[in-house]
Amino acid sequence: MSRQPYVRPVSKTTWYMRNGRYKKYMLREVTCLLVAIYCFISIVGLAALADSPGRWAEFIAEFTGPGWVAFHAFSLVFYLIYMTFDWFKLAPKAMPVQLGENKVPDLVIIIGHYVAWIVVTGVVFWFAGVI
Repeated sequence: MSRQPYVRPVSKTTWYMRNGRYKKYMLREVTCLLVAIYCFISIVGLAALADSPGRWAEFIAEFTGPGWVAFHAFSLVFYLIYMTFDWFKLAPKAMPVQLGENKVPDLVIIIGHYVAWIVVTGVVFWFAGVI
């Protein structure tokens, strides 16, 4: 007599709702939709730029409305919270640095990433004339 193996039932649509880590993972994966929207916007913008200066001015004017500003602000916060901070925390695992026999502490690598981020942001702001 053979026994049937136990197969745990798993919902095909809500499996990620049972665990907080899965929810955070799925929320991070949703960022692909924002990337798709930005890719589409970039393609349309390039087409408008190639068409004429008037069409480019119309394209830019379309994105000054409060809805688009709110979308960009939401996207920025979403990327900062769910992407940048998580990637900086992951950096020591992805590229462990070893000096001689000693491994560089994780916190030093993470702080180094934040310092580099601040420096690059300052340079970009300086070139843009903000600072």
